[in-house]
Amino acid sequence: MASLDLITEVQSYCHKVFPVVEYAFTTIPTYPSGQIGFIICANDPNTNLKKPLRKRSEDDEEKLYRYYNAQTHEAAFILPQFTKNALKKS
Repeated sequence: MASLDLITEVQSYCHKVFPVVEYAFTTIPTYPSGQIGFIICANDPNTNLKKPLRKRSEDDEEKLYRYYNAQTHEAAFILPQFTKNALKKS
C-alpha cells in the first residue's frame, strides 16, 4: 500500500471516531527519509489543531526548541496540492 493510500485510510477511520482530524508533516533530519507525517485528532469539535496551544516568546522558543516554534507548527499543516486533494476524498 502506498503511503498516501495508508494516510487517507487512517484519516477516514479517524473521522469516524473524532470530530476533528488533521494531517501534518515535518522534516526530521535524523529520520531516514527526512520527512514524517502525523494524523492528529481531538475530541473537542472546537479545537483548532493548526494553532499551538501554548504561546511562547521568541526568546523562550530560541532557548527551548531546536526545530520547533509556533511558525513551524502552523506550517506543518500546509500540504502539497496532491495531498490536499487525496485527503478531501477520505
